[in-house]
Amino acid sequence: MSMSAAKAGLLLALVLVNIAFVIGWIWAARRHRLRGRPDLPDIAIGCTTTFLDTLGIGSFAPTTALFKFRGKPADELIPGTLNVGLNAAAFLETLLFVTAVTVQPALLVCMVATATAGAWLGAGVVSRMPRRSIQLFMGVALLIAAIFFAMKNLGAFPPGGTAFGLDGWRFLLAVAVSFVLGALMCIGIGNYAPLMILLALLGMHPLAAYPIMMASDGILQPVASLGFFRTGRFAHVSALGLTAGSFVGVFVAFYIVKNLLSLTAMRWLVTAVVTYAAVSMLRSARAGRAAKASVALS
Repeated sequence: MSMSAAKAGLLLALVLVNIAFVIGWIWAARRHRLRGRPDLPDIAIGCTTTFLDTLGIGSFAPTTALFKFRGKPADELIPGTLNVGLNAAAFLETLLFVTAVTVQPALLVCMVATATAGAWLGAGVVSRMPRRSIQLFMGVALLIAAIFFAMKNLGAFPPGGTAFGLDGWRFLLAVAVSFVLGALMCIGIGNYAPLMILLALLGMHPLAAYPIMMASDGILQPVASLGFFRTGRFAHVSALGLTAGSFVGVFVAFYIVKNLLSLTAMRWLVTAVVTYAAVSMLRSARAGRAAKASVALS
């Protein structure tokens, strides 16, 4: 398989799954009678976090943190809202970045395919999880994200090698881990940092992670969203706001500010915000458990 054929196939798949995404969202809005227009705070959150995402910092953890600061949407709706609302950014980033770096075609296609399969299965599980379980999982996910941000700032990430492809057991391991990361995306664990670490440990060049993670998100998020559309377990208005903000955040970061800002300082700020949100999410889960125990005893 040539690189041009792999990219053409991925872009075709990207278009097809996003057509299904749009149809699915319209169907969900009608079935679940979802109404409302996005307000400025949701649009601003979408603009800010997709700006960070395009710079390689990620968007799931910062968006969750800002949702917690704002106090809505409800915790159990956040995973679906992330996948649905940030899909536009993933689509744009895939179009902008997937053709910029040449990586092993078979590895690119297989990792994207398994990540998508993981997301499909993960969305079905997460969309039916109780509120407290989601709070616990997302609290842990945010702490993991904060650790990754701190590791990046402290230079603790492996330096990586020079390869732009893998073979043998390394190929199989990367494809298998991609499936797990696709499933974890559904509970709010972004795949940028884990993928970079994995591929670096396997001897690949740091740049090799970009087309893989961009294409994975671009295809797995609309697929995961289909699961949330079926249950209606996402915040429709907030997702619309994130979508609207994405068009500003992605293009500003890509065309204007990409080489002008201190990403280290931004990562430390995001680390502090995400850590606060993680503690808040876990406290909410603990409070919910205490309230449930109190009701049981009364």
